[in-house]
Amino acid sequence: MKHPSSDLPFVTVDPAICHGKPIISGTRVMVWQILEFLESGEIAGTVYDAFPTLPTGAVEAALGYAAEKAKSERYIPFSHHDNQPVISA
Repeated sequence: MKHPSSDLPFVTVDPAICHGKPIISGTRVMVWQILEFLESGEIAGTVYDAFPTLPTGAVEAALGYAAEKAKSERYIPFSHHDNQPVISA
């Protein structure tokens, strides 16, 4: 199992589990599932009710993982005409 960050021990990324999607360690609950619940307006308690195998702190870990990914992602626009990166000076 591979942990993307030692600061996020609840989140595991393993190609052999859930097609490599980030999950909450020890479960098959994917981070995106938790985020989707929260995005729809649900509170953390509802997430824990829906996924009773989640350990305490898992919702916060999913949010932390998403924040880290958003901070570290780099956007490279591509031209639709030739699938080449658009390099601007």
